[in-house]
Amino acid sequence: MFGFMRKSISIPTAKDAMTGRDLPIPTAPAHFVTSAPLKGPYPEGAEMAVFGLGCFWGAERKFWHLPGVLVTAVGYAGGPTPNPTYDEVCTGRTGHTEVVLVVFDPGTISYDALLKTFWESHNPTQGMRQGNDVGTQYRSAIYTFSERQAEAAQLSKTSYDAALKAQGMGRITTEIASAPPFYFAEAYHQQYLAKNPDGYCGLGGTGVSCPIGTGVGA
Repeated sequence: MFGFMRKSISIPTAKDAMTGRDLPIPTAPAHFVTSAPLKGPYPEGAEMAVFGLGCFWGAERKFWHLPGVLVTAVGYAGGPTPNPTYDEVCTGRTGHTEVVLVVFDPGTISYDALLKTFWESHNPTQGMRQGNDVGTQYRSAIYTFSERQAEAAQLSKTSYDAALKAQGMGRITTEIASAPPFYFAEAYHQQYLAKNPDGYCGLGGTGVSCPIGTGVGA
């Protein structure tokens, strides 16, 4: 990943963004860890969540171990370029951030529990960066699929902002918005750290606990 080599820190407008392409880029057919179909169909009653918290290799690993998480996939979201490649995203000219799609069983794990994992797995106060990884593709983001998710995300942000402030840390810069198109990343990025256990992971949390629930029910 090595994002410290990339210095773009502003999101391009649709006019200035890369053109992209009409068709999706190829990705893996199945999850490397669980063998579940990466693009579905997903089990009846399953829900989706999308989170951006820095380098998506390490970010995805934070979620696939959680009980109740059915499928994870890495991809790109939040920018105007359709169906971008990884190299294009890394230029900063697509406007996308690296994200993780989480498909989960709300009867086993709550959306709040996913939010807690999200907040505690990275530093959400850093703007267009995560540690040494610098660029628009490393910004913190929560993309929501319902009013209920949007409300929960905003409430958790307020709670965690207060917890961070109490520890003398800066304000949260996380983007919260309705889910834009999710573009699956290339096959080699999917479950990368399961295939390469000693691979790069630039994530580091703040050490501050997020005071939200971890029970069942989204």
